[in-house]
Amino acid sequence: MDHLIIPKDYKPDLNLHDTQVAIKTVKDCFQELLAERLNLTRVSAPLFVDPDSGLNDNLNGVERPVAFDIKEQDGKIAEIVHSLAKWKRYALDKYGFSVGEGLYTDMNAIRRDEETDNIHSIFVDQWDWEKIITKEDRNIETLKETVRTVYKVLRKTEKYMSIKYDYIQEILPKDIFFITTQELEDVFPDVSSPKEREYYIAKAKGAVCIMQIGDVLENGERHDGRAPDYDDWSTIAENGQTGLNGDLLVWDDVLNRSMELSSMGIRVNKEALLRQLDICKAGEKKELYFHKRLLSGELPQSIGGGIGQSRLCMFYLRKAHIGEIQASIWPEEMRKEARAAGMMLI
Repeated sequence: MDHLIIPKDYKPDLNLHDTQVAIKTVKDCFQELLAERLNLTRVSAPLFVDPDSGLNDNLNGVERPVAFDIKEQDGKIAEIVHSLAKWKRYALDKYGFSVGEGLYTDMNAIRRDEETDNIHSIFVDQWDWEKIITKEDRNIETLKETVRTVYKVLRKTEKYMSIKYDYIQEILPKDIFFITTQELEDVFPDVSSPKEREYYIAKAKGAVCIMQIGDVLENGERHDGRAPDYDDWSTIAENGQTGLNGDLLVWDDVLNRSMELSSMGIRVNKEALLRQLDICKAGEKKELYFHKRLLSGELPQSIGGGIGQSRLCMFYLRKAHIGEIQASIWPEEMRKEARAAGMMLI
């Protein structure tokens, strides 16, 4: 299959049983450190939401959510979440969190339109987190400091796993490298594909935060799409460029490619939301419950993000396919090719 990378001479160091034990070790270590360093409290979160609430994540605006009707409520429709990006901000207010405090949750989602490959699945599991900040904190330096904190947790977890498992070597560099999407395009002007630019910078640096994703670059194109109603990608930051968000990528030696582990950003305020809804021609969203509350000033200023659980475990355990970590449904051809290459998909 074109979507499947088969590493040469790949042989997993852990069998299926021991992999499950190691997955729990990774998750326990990482989430405990993350909660401590960012001052987060774990909360329960929904698997599905009311589509009229505006709480579901529209991702790039074209992905179809999984929906079902509820018999008891006269056929009312509910949607399986794509992510909890907006729900978390609503929950910060509902649960009574204060400035400097935040929440995290285990988010499970179904993305029916996902193209599966070594690192993508129709089942998504991630730690979704959100934290209250002040309006004065809405700047690039706050984003960078938060990224550094998350990255330190990544490095400490890798060190812990290297002690627990002899075959795991520490490969993450000491510091994470920061670059904006425009700077990245300037560095690689002859590379037209944003994913290729990510490949080159991740390979060169080992770990990188690519900032300010969503607005149009000088070449007239976007590095990647972003929904208009959670990340702020249109406010002019102190560096003169637009956006207050970023993606955290590392270089994966097993697959010889870049791997996004986390996406995060400072969330829209009233002005940014109105601006981004206008840019995306999505003004009708102003009438939804979440958006009305945000525009009326009822929701706190926040920063938040998601960190892929299966992808993180895949990276630490040096696996070649996310299906070696999580149970999902895979194309039969992919399953056969993966098995022949030593990748036992669950």
